[in-house]
Amino acid sequence: MIVGLIIACEVAFWVLLAAGLAFRYAFRMPRLGLALLLCEPLLEVVLFVVTAIDLKNGAEPDWKHGAAAVYIGFTVGLGHSTIKWADARVAHRFAGGPPPVRPPKYGMARAVHEWRVAGRWILAAVVAMALLQAAIWYVGDDGETGSLRTWQSRMVWVIGINLVVAASYTLFPRKGEPAGLR
Repeated sequence: MIVGLIIACEVAFWVLLAAGLAFRYAFRMPRLGLALLLCEPLLEVVLFVVTAIDLKNGAEPDWKHGAAAVYIGFTVGLGHSTIKWADARVAHRFAGGPPPVRPPKYGMARAVHEWRVAGRWILAAVVAMALLQAAIWYVGDDGETGSLRTWQSRMVWVIGINLVVAASYTLFPRKGEPAGLR
């Protein structure tokens, strides 16, 4: 049931995003479009509540409950930037908006960009880890929580990888192209 709900939430995320942008730009109904976009967090609330109820009703915590926590964390950390990314492209393509801003390619500006991206991923992982820890405490010492702890260790890897990537752009910044090659 939890896996089906995670899939339904992911599909609903993209459907609400498409509908919200369509109403904002195609149908010239920006308030309705914004209302649809603001419904996105409700998906995570539903998933969170259903997962908690499932655990409360005695379900043994397994990878599905961990995946639900990770999905919620990633939506918290990356959902807003995904919506902004899509909105900028749809506004440009269909509503005459300015071209989307591209990330810098070189130097410290690129390093700052990479740290911002890493920050979003780290936020996602930390939220997921907090939800996983809350589930571990909720289940208590009597339940088998090994799968939830496995998800927590995976989130530590996500944090580590993002720190390494961002640090590499800081320590070894890409140099700009020589003026003659442009």
